[in-house]
Amino acid sequence: QVQLVESGGGSVQSGGSLRLSCAASGYAYSMGWFRQAPGKEREGVAAIDSDGSTTYADFVKGRFTISQDNAKNTVYLQMNSLKPEDTAMYYCAATAKREWWLLRRADFGYWGQGTQVTVSG
Repeated sequence: QVQLVESGGGSVQSGGSLRLSCAASGYAYSMGWFRQAPGKEREGVAAIDSDGSTTYADFVKGRFTISQDNAKNTVYLQMNSLKPEDTAMYYCAATAKREWWLLRRADFGYWGQGTQVTVSG
């Protein structure tokens, strides 16, 4: 069983930065970040494998960076150049599936409670 706890959300002006953290208890092979805005489907943002391989959604490439600290069993999402359209609830997720890099919600079986990110301006 994997338990995930996110932190680091908040409100920021357009162009600003935030760093999200996800602490995992229990072993997680691959971890990812998803987001869901009101009235929209949950979408994949970025994911990272245990060996450090990463994948990103096109809409965050060059702005967001996913990383991990294996010693702390924690994954981070550094978000720079934030835009109002990045406003959403951000969820940490974990999976043991090899298809982690496809960023499909259905492939991730473990989820955190979410942390709100609001970008104004």
